[in-house]
Amino acid sequence: MSDGSDRVFHVDGELVPAGEATVSVEDRGFQYGDAAFETLRAYGGDVFGWDAHADRLAETCDLLAIDHGLARDDLHNRILATLDANDLADAYVRLSISRGVQPGKLDPDPEVDPTVVVVVKPLPRGGLSGESVWDGPATLQTVSTRRIPDAAVPARAKTHNYLNGILARLELRGTDADEAIMLDSAGHVAEGATSNVFAVDGDGLLTPALSGPVLPGITRATVLDIADDEGIPVREGTFGPETLRSAEELFCTNSTWEIRPVDAVDGATVGGGPVTELLARRYRERVEDAYY
Repeated sequence: MSDGSDRVFHVDGELVPAGEATVSVEDRGFQYGDAAFETLRAYGGDVFGWDAHADRLAETCDLLAIDHGLARDDLHNRILATLDANDLADAYVRLSISRGVQPGKLDPDPEVDPTVVVVVKPLPRGGLSGESVWDGPATLQTVSTRRIPDAAVPARAKTHNYLNGILARLELRGTDADEAIMLDSAGHVAEGATSNVFAVDGDGLLTPALSGPVLPGITRATVLDIADDEGIPVREGTFGPETLRSAEELFCTNSTWEIRPVDAVDGATVGGGPVTELLARRYRERVEDAYY
């Protein structure tokens, strides 16, 4: 499976060889980004935080008015079938639901025949004996591309329209940064192009509030839960990029990275530390206890 040519994907209820897996050029997910998706991580043959991911997927579909009529158990089973068909216990998983093929007009029809696709790729084992999917701590750079205001595109909707994040990542070309920090229209830190961001200072954890244009990450929520268990104070608020540059520790979170320490932001050295290490260890312990 080194080049992925022998992988199998799940397309509209069928397991299909990767080379034969296709979606119509008239699909609204292709034409307009009119689709919802979730990126998940599989450990030991099952997906981490399925209920939370399923809830967020359902909310995105509700916001887009995609009434796909599929039960969450059905979607879960499609993921498990795809993992099994690829003989993968530890993997990257992407589940997408588009509005499907409709006439080429902007206004969608209320009747939906959804396109449902599950893609999987191998990732290292997680838990206490696992390997990181990243080579080292992240380097962050604040970019000029602003996060889309929540009143324009709801931040909690995880859609196929990822141009905002792509434009942010394009600004990193020619630099040594591997994640873009995006600000909101008022100049407050919102999130990374594909991650949530946390700072550590003398008062505990600080992370952008969900009242701003911030995706409610599943890993983000897990970190907040672990911090509560460990008695680490957490503040969710608004702050500028200078707060990141002066933090004692920084880390980013998403489903594939889990908790990734940050060693520099905008050229300022930050480095890891005991709080980041504790949270990452507790996260790995949860994975180990639940899936291995």
